[in-house]
Amino acid sequence: MRADRLVSLVLLLRRHGRLTAGRLARELGVTTRTVMRDIEALSAAGVPVYAERGRHGGFALLPGFRTELTGLNHDEALALLVAGSRRGVQVFGLGSALASAMLKVVDALPESHRVTAGDAARRFLVEPEADLLARRLVVADDVPDAVLTEIRRAVFDGHKLRIHYAAVDQPPEWRTVDPIGLVTVRGQGYLLATRSGEDRTYRLSRVLAAEELMEPAQRPDDVDLDQAWQERSTRFRVGGEQVTVLVRVDPARREGLLRTALAVREESDDGGLLRLELTFQDRRHAEWAVWQLGADLEVLDPTWLRTAVRDRALAIAARYGAAP
Repeated sequence: MRADRLVSLVLLLRRHGRLTAGRLARELGVTTRTVMRDIEALSAAGVPVYAERGRHGGFALLPGFRTELTGLNHDEALALLVAGSRRGVQVFGLGSALASAMLKVVDALPESHRVTAGDAARRFLVEPEADLLARRLVVADDVPDAVLTEIRRAVFDGHKLRIHYAAVDQPPEWRTVDPIGLVTVRGQGYLLATRSGEDRTYRLSRVLAAEELMEPAQRPDDVDLDQAWQERSTRFRVGGEQVTVLVRVDPARREGLLRTALAVREESDDGGLLRLELTFQDRRHAEWAVWQLGADLEVLDPTWLRTAVRDRALAIAARYGAAP
């Protein structure tokens, strides 16, 4: 919207002092002709923008002109700056809005706070691209802005939502849902909704198209989104074709194994090792989990899992047993 762009233009000049039309155009994502029209509009509205000619010229505001944003103390502003400084942050398609908000926050601070808060924010790193082992973190879902906009509007306005959804191993189909809220977990976004009165959770990256309907959504006025997410996560973990596995494991590897299992049914000592009866989501989950521990773990039961681990080990031994 043009009003937002005009505010951003003023804040850019407040922050940088003097900028050329080309630099303003790049910052705002518009043409230089649009910038010139915006400058004229600001001048007509009484905002003291003036042009400086010459090699180092550009546009600037008269000294002392500032916008006002009250109610933020230093720590509150610092918290917002740290949250907004995360590289490549995108929250349900609101990344550009967040950048604009951060600009307003910086501009609103007193000069002394503006310097210290800006410097402090650079000393916090939130969720870097890799961990200490140089492993890349999960890449955020890439969802078209048009899709996110329709979903956000339906959630905020309390309207029904029509989505073209591609479930795993199924052809895409249109579904009409009652949206409850949006959740983001490690860069992956989810829509919590109901369909025909039943709870549904949709991965945003699988929504191919979305359309907000004008019909009111059938949903409660109040919602505890954190509790709703916890409940759905629990149902997901306990659903499916769970399997029970009996293993003997080195005690030093116990905690790592328990972090991957759904539950521990029994635990006992077995001659210096631990005998554990564990529950996993399904066969694939069980095989993956026990394989991570290598020779520190032995599967006692079921037979199919012992066979799967043995066959994988034999295949790897055959691959590396021959001379290259």
